[in-house]
Amino acid sequence: MKALVFCAIFFALTLTVNAQDRKDILNILETQRVSWNKGDLEAYMETYWKSDSLLFVGKNGPKFGWQTTLDNYRKSYPDKVAMGILSFDVQQIRFLSETDAFVLGAWHLKREKDSPEGYFTLLMKKLNGQWKIISDHSS
Repeated sequence: MKALVFCAIFFALTLTVNAQDRKDILNILETQRVSWNKGDLEAYMETYWKSDSLLFVGKNGPKFGWQTTLDNYRKSYPDKVAMGILSFDVQQIRFLSETDAFVLGAWHLKREKDSPEGYFTLLMKKLNGQWKIISDHSS
């Protein structure tokens, strides 16, 4: 009986932690959206792990490093017109552990001449109490 009570309490606490963590992750994606739409790539990049081990996989293959990722964004999106208006459609947040989460979603850009869109998968890690993107695969 004690084991059953313990399991019930543990399960309830896990759901509570995941609910708050889910909100935190959604807030990070909202921070990204707002920063992007202001044309502020530096603020957008604050959601990423500031490390040479950050992995970004895009159309040109895998690239490592926070600064490399920022530099590539600057080349691909040199101004607010090129950046357009970003929106996300988060389809799944799956917690792999208390400190690791997998996020699946779609991104959409609305620009004057086109509307590119694609999908993304993120691996996020809770570092020093904050969720950070440690791997981003966007296509």
